[in-house]
Amino acid sequence: MIGIDLALTGLAVAFALGLVRAVRGPHVADRALAADLGFYTIVAAIALLALRTGFSEFLDVVLVVILLGFLASVALGALIGRSDS
Repeated sequence: MIGIDLALTGLAVAFALGLVRAVRGPHVADRALAADLGFYTIVAAIALLALRTGFSEFLDVVLVVILLGFLASVALGALIGRSDS
C-alpha cells in the first residue's frame, strides 16, 4: 500500500506541475500538452485506486477514457496544426 500511496503522491505533483504549465504556457501547444498531462495523470490515479481498492470495474472505465482521450488528443493536435498555417 505504501508504494501505491507514493505513486499517487507523485501523480499529484505531476498534475500540479502540469497545471502550472497550463496557466503559464506561452503557446497554445504548451497548454494542450499540459491538459493531456493532467488528463493522463487523473486516469493513472484512477487505475492506482482500482488496484488499491480492488474494484476491477474502474479498469473498464480507465480503458474507455483512455481511448476517448487519445482521440481528443489527435483532434486537438490537428486543430492546432491547422491554426498555425
